Amino acid sequence: MHSPTHHLQQHPHRVALHNEVHARPPVAMGAPLSISHVVMVCDAAQRELSRAHMAALARDHHLPQPDATSTHIRMDFGLFRVRWELHTEFVTWTFSRPLNDEQFGERDPEAAVESIPQQWLAGLPGQCLTGLHVWVLPSKTFGSSSLVKNVLHEDTLVASTVADGFGEVYTDFAVHADGFSRMVLLADGLTPRRLGRLVQSLLEIETYRMAALLGLPAARDASLVLASAERELAELAEAIRSATRDDEPVLLDRLTRLAGQVESQHAATHSRFSASAAYFELVDKRIDDIAESRLAGMQTIGEFMERRLTPARSTCAWSSKRQDALSQRVSRISNLLRTRVEIEQQQSSQALLATMNSRQDLQLKLQSTVEGLSVAAITYYIVGLVSYLAKGGQHWGWPWSAELTAAAAIPLVAGGVWWSLRRLHQSVFKT
Repeated sequence: MHSPTHHLQQHPHRVALHNEVHARPPVAMGAPLSISHVVMVCDAAQRELSRAHMAALARDHHLPQPDATSTHIRMDFGLFRVRWELHTEFVTWTFSRPLNDEQFGERDPEAAVESIPQQWLAGLPGQCLTGLHVWVLPSKTFGSSSLVKNVLHEDTLVASTVADGFGEVYTDFAVHADGFSRMVLLADGLTPRRLGRLVQSLLEIETYRMAALLGLPAARDASLVLASAERELAELAEAIRSATRDDEPVLLDRLTRLAGQVESQHAATHSRFSASAAYFELVDKRIDDIAESRLAGMQTIGEFMERRLTPARSTCAWSSKRQDALSQRVSRISNLLRTRVEIEQQQSSQALLATMNSRQDLQLKLQSTVEGLSVAAITYYIVGLVSYLAKGGQHWGWPWSAELTAAAAIPLVAGGVWWSLRRLHQSVFKT
C-alpha cells in the first residue's frame, strides 16, 4: 500500500527537524583505544575556518571533501579517525586510534594526537578550552596502581564504576604537562555501541564543564559593577527623600545614566549566564547517563562535580539574579522619581490654569467696560448721521429740526447698539 504523504505540501524544515534525533550519534568503539578530545572556542569566522581546516586534512590524505553544510563530520584516515562537530560557541575535535597495550604498565600510553600531523594540529582555528586524553582498555589487567603511577596524579584521583558496573573510570581533573587532562576507562562486557555512548558522555562531561565555567569570569567582573551600582542607587534613593524641586532634574539625570549602565551590563552578560546555566544542566544530565556508583574509598565524578562546581554555579546564578533585582530596583526608583516630578508639574499646571482663569475674569470685566464705551461711541456716530439726515430732510418737508431729531434718536440708537453687541457676545462665548 502506497502512502499518500508524498502528495502533501512538505514543511521546508521537516527533514532537518526529523533528522535532529540522529544528530551527533555515538560511534561504535572497541578497546583498547586511545582518544584525544579538543574543544576550540570559535567566533563565526573561525567556525567556517574550522570547516575548511577539516577539508584540508581530507584533501592532504586524498579523501573526498566533507559536506560544506554539515555540522558533524566523521572520517577514517586509516591510522586515525577524526570526528568534527560544530556547536554554537565552539568546535570539538575528537581523534582516535587503536592502542597497543604491551608496554602500558611501563610508561604513558600513546595519545591519539601523536598520530595527527602536528603542523596541521597546531593550526586549529580558535582558542583551546578543553584538551582531554582518554584511554579505553578492555580489562583491569594493569591494575589501579599502574594507572595512578603512570597516568594520573594519585592525590587528586577520582574514580567510580560506570555503565551499571560494567566499567570503571579514573581521572584526576588535572592539566598535565602536555596541556591535556587525562582519563582511563576500563570496560568489560560492553557492546561497541554502548561503549561509544559511554565515551561520548565522558567527553561531554568535560566539554560542558569547561563551557559552563566560561560564565564565572563574567560573574566576577559583574559583581564589581553591581556593587558600585548598588551603592550609587542607595545614595540616589536617600537623596530623593530630601530633594527639592530644583534638585530633581539632576537626580533624574543621574538615575537615567545609572539605569543605562545597569542595562548595558545586563545585556552584555545575560546570554553568557543563560548559556552557563544550560551547560551546568547538561553536565548533570551526562553524569546521570554514565550510571556511576562508588568505588571503595574513592570520590565519584558526580560527587567531585557537586563539590567543586557548586560555588561557581551559585556565583553565576546569583549574579544573574542580582542583575535582574538591581534592574527592577532602578526601574522602581525611576518610576517613583518621575511620578514625583509629574505630580509637581501637574500642580504647577493647576496653578497656571487658576492664574489664567483669573486673568480671563479680568479680561471679561474689562471687556464689559469696553463694551459700554463702545455703545456710547457707536451711538455718537450714528446719531451724528441721523442729525445730517434730518438737516437734509428739512428741504423735503421733515417737520423736526436736526437737533430735536438727534435727541429723539439717542435712546433708540443706544438701545439697538447695546442689544446688537450682546447678541454678538453670546454667539461668540456661548453664554
